[in-house]
Amino acid sequence: MSIKTTLSVKGMTCASCAQGITKHLTKKGFKDAKVFYETGEVDLEYNNPEEISTAISEITSLGYSASEKSNTMDELKHQRFSLTEKRFIVSLFFTVPLLLSMISAFHFLHNPLLQFLLCIPVVIIGLQHFGKSAYGSIINKIPNMDVLIALGSLTAFIYSTVGWLLFSDMKYMFFETSATIITLVLLGNIIEERSLKKTHTALEALTKIQPPFARRIMYALTEKEKTVEVDANLINPNDLVLINTGDKIPVDGQIYWGNAVVDESAMTGESLPLDKTVNDQVLAGTILLEGTIKVIVQKSGSATILSQMIEMVKNASFNKPSIQRIGDKISAKFVPIVILISILTFLLSVYIFNMDVKPALLNSIAVLVISCPCAMGLATPTAVAVGIGRAARNGILIKGGDVLERLSEVDVIVFDKTGTLTEGDIKIENINYYGDKNEINSVLYSLEQHSAHPIAKSLIGFLETADKNYKIKFNSINEEKGIGINAIDELGNKYLITSFKFAKQFTEENDHQVYLLKNEKLLATIDISDTIKASAKNTIEFFKSKGIKTILLSGDSYSKCKSISDFLMMDEFYAEKLPTEKTEFIKQLNVNSKVAMVGDGINDAAAISAAYVGIAMGKGTDLAIATSDIVLINSKEINGIQDAYTLSKSTIKTIKSNLFWALIYNVIAIPIAAFGFLSPMIGSLSMAFSDVVVIGNSLRLRNKKIGQLK
Repeated sequence: MSIKTTLSVKGMTCASCAQGITKHLTKKGFKDAKVFYETGEVDLEYNNPEEISTAISEITSLGYSASEKSNTMDELKHQRFSLTEKRFIVSLFFTVPLLLSMISAFHFLHNPLLQFLLCIPVVIIGLQHFGKSAYGSIINKIPNMDVLIALGSLTAFIYSTVGWLLFSDMKYMFFETSATIITLVLLGNIIEERSLKKTHTALEALTKIQPPFARRIMYALTEKEKTVEVDANLINPNDLVLINTGDKIPVDGQIYWGNAVVDESAMTGESLPLDKTVNDQVLAGTILLEGTIKVIVQKSGSATILSQMIEMVKNASFNKPSIQRIGDKISAKFVPIVILISILTFLLSVYIFNMDVKPALLNSIAVLVISCPCAMGLATPTAVAVGIGRAARNGILIKGGDVLERLSEVDVIVFDKTGTLTEGDIKIENINYYGDKNEINSVLYSLEQHSAHPIAKSLIGFLETADKNYKIKFNSINEEKGIGINAIDELGNKYLITSFKFAKQFTEENDHQVYLLKNEKLLATIDISDTIKASAKNTIEFFKSKGIKTILLSGDSYSKCKSISDFLMMDEFYAEKLPTEKTEFIKQLNVNSKVAMVGDGINDAAAISAAYVGIAMGKGTDLAIATSDIVLINSKEINGIQDAYTLSKSTIKTIKSNLFWALIYNVIAIPIAAFGFLSPMIGSLSMAFSDVVVIGNSLRLRNKKIGQLK
C-alpha cells in the first residue's frame, strides 16, 4: 500500500519549473507526483522510504533544493523576508549605482572596473536564482522562462566584459543592462509570489479551520466518564468525542447527547447559526457557538468532508480543462522559438540592416527578456485555483478544472426527486392496515432497518412508539435497490415492501407510496409526504432562463413526479425508474446532449457517474459522493448548483481572457523589441508584470458576489 508525503521545494521561479519537475519525476518512476509551483510543494506516493531520498536527489539534480516538509511552517511564515526578497534587496543595492552611471555626472561611476565589480554579485545571484533551473530545464528538455533570463543577462555581461578587456571602450559596455534585467525580474517574481498566495486564500482558510485536537471520551472501570485530549488525526470512526462551547468540531459525526448552536458558514456558506440536537449531523471545521454535545465519530482525519475539500482545492489544477492544452502546447515550444527569433534579430540587424553590433545585440537581448511563456503557464491554473477556492467558500466541492469546463457546457440537467428537489425529511402520513396491526408493525420495523432509504428511516422513526410485541423471525432479508425489500420468515411466508409499480398486479389501489405484501397479498399501504425545497423553483427557473432543459428522473410514482414537475414547471419528467433504467436513460441522453445529473442516493450513483457532469448532495450516500464531480455540502437547498454553474462560466471566461492576454502580449511585444523600440531593461520590467496582469485578472473572481459574475 502506497504512502503519501509532501516535499518542500525551493528555487521554482515560474510555472514551467513545476512542469519540468513533474516530467522528470514521472520519467524516473514517480507517476503520481504532483508539483505545486504556487506553494513550493511536491506531493508523492511511495512504497519504500528510500524513494523519498531518491525523489529529493532527482529534484536537486535539476537545480532546485528539496527536503521533506517540516512542521515549522508557522516559523517560516514569520520570516521577515523570503529568499527571493533577500536576493532582490542585494541585487538592487548593486544595481542602483550602475543605473546612476547612465545619468549622473559622477565620473568614478563610469569606471569599467567599478561597473564590472558592481555587476558581478548581481550576476552570481542571477545564476543562483535563474541559472540552476534554466540548466535543469534544458537537461530535462523543457526549457523554461529562466533560460531566456539567464541568456539575456549573461550575454550582456559577457559582451560588456569582453568589450572592456579587449577594447577599453565604453561603447562596448552595458553592465547596467545585465544587472537591471536580473533585478527587475526578481522584483516581478516577488510580486508574482504575493499575488499567487492570494489565489490560494481559500485553501489557506480551509487549512486554518482544521482543529488540531479532539477530546476523546473514555470509560474507566467504574464506568465513570472521562475525556482525554488527543491529536484529531488519531480519532477513529465510532469513537466518542466531547465538544464544548467555542470549540472547532474536529470530526464528521452524529450528536448522541446534548444541544448546540453551530456556525457552519466556513463549510456550507450558510450565514445563520444552526440549532443542533440529538441525531443531527455535524461537520469538522464548523464552530460550536453555544452548548455542549457528545458526538459519535463517523469520519475523521483525511476522511472528513473538510479534508476532502482541502485536497480538492489543492489538486484542482491537475485535472486540466481542455482549453489549457492550447497554452501548454505553445509554452512547450515557446522558448526555442524565442531564442531563434533573438538570433535572427541580431543577424538581420547586423548583416541586412547594417546596424552596429551593440544596438543589434541589445535588440536581441530585449527579445529574450520581454518574452513571457510563464503568463501562458499561469493563465489556467490561477483562474482554476480562484474559481474552485471560491466555490469551496460557498460549500461547493468541485473536483478539478476539467469539471468547471464541462459544467459550463451543460445543456441538460437531470434531477432526482427525494433529497434533491425535495427535503428528504419524509413524513409518514398514515399506515392503512389490511391485517393484524401488530404483525404489520413488527414486519415493517424489522425489515426497514435493513435499508438506508429516506422512507425507511422515516418509517422506523414513526414506528418507535408503536406496539412491536409481535415477534417474527426471518430466515432471509434482501434489499434490491429501486425495487424494495423482500424477506422470508421461519414459516416460509414471503414478504415484500415495494412501490405500486411492483405491487399493481396484486392490488388496484394506486394512490399510495409504499405497499406491504405477504404471500403476494396486500397487507398494508403507507401514505407519505415530502416537502419541495424552497430554492427548487428558483433553481429550475434559472437553468431554463439559460436555455438548459430541466428533467425530473425518479423511482417514485407517476402521480408524485407529475405533481412536482408541474409545480416546478420542469420540461420533462420520468417516473418509476429503476437504478439501471436511470443509468441507461442518462447514457442515451448523453449521446446528443451534455448532461448534468443531480442526486443523493445509492440508486443515483451509477447515473451520476454516467453523466457528463455528476452532482451529489452533501448528505447523500458515500457512493453517490464518490462517483460525482461536484458535491454540494449544504444539502438543505440546491441553489448551490446554479452558483457552481455561474462560477464555471466565469472561470472559463477568465481563462480565455488570460490566454488571450498572454498570447497577444508576446505577439506584440516580441516584434517591438526586435525592431529596437524597447530596451532590455524596459523589456524585463514588462515581462515581469505580464504575469501579474494574468494573476490579477484571475483574482477578480475572488471578490465579486456570485450574482455579479458574468
